[in-house]
Amino acid sequence: IIMKSRFILFVTVFMLGSFYSQAQDGMDKYGFERECFIGGSAFMVLTPLLDPSPEYYQLNLGYRFSPKDEISLEGITWTYQGPIGRPYGPDYEQETTGFPGDVKAVGMGLAYKRLIWKGAFLQIHSTAFKQKFRDADKREIQSGFQLFNTFRIGYHIKLGKDKRWFLSPSIAMTYWPINTNLPEDFQLEEDKYPNYFLFEPGLHFGYTF
Repeated sequence: IIMKSRFILFVTVFMLGSFYSQAQDGMDKYGFERECFIGGSAFMVLTPLLDPSPEYYQLNLGYRFSPKDEISLEGITWTYQGPIGRPYGPDYEQETTGFPGDVKAVGMGLAYKRLIWKGAFLQIHSTAFKQKFRDADKREIQSGFQLFNTFRIGYHIKLGKDKRWFLSPSIAMTYWPINTNLPEDFQLEEDKYPNYFLFEPGLHFGYTF
């Protein structure tokens, strides 16, 4: 349910953003024009709509040190109910392949983005998460650590007359080489799937200043 909703939102906003961007004046520039920005993930709007809720929130603070390069700090929190390596297919986000509880993750990360052609970009993120493993009644069982990496390709769309707002739809590969201290029954499910996920849609937004 979460991924289907993400994909629908991703496609809808990408099409609207692309149309709006093209409708601007002919002096559209692709390079970064302002040094700083604040932003987040558009998927936060799904949090109150889904059951169970992903409780997903993200805040990005970024700095652009050239017309093509930016770095950013990312604060992220979310909740998930099963192995995040479950691929698209019959096992994807099914209760029968989930955990006997959930995981509440809170983390801080660093990201680097590079424009490679017009608005197209490559981006890499690395986030350190503290994870709380909880039972079906939301009681914490134990805690662990996860290092979560994302490799992303996308397109930077400027919005508004002054081009201060932006959208960045993308597709990503995620990979978590470190994932520690899972409870035994959580680890049993986790071991059934790889520690990476392919073709995850992303949709970030922000305001430059």
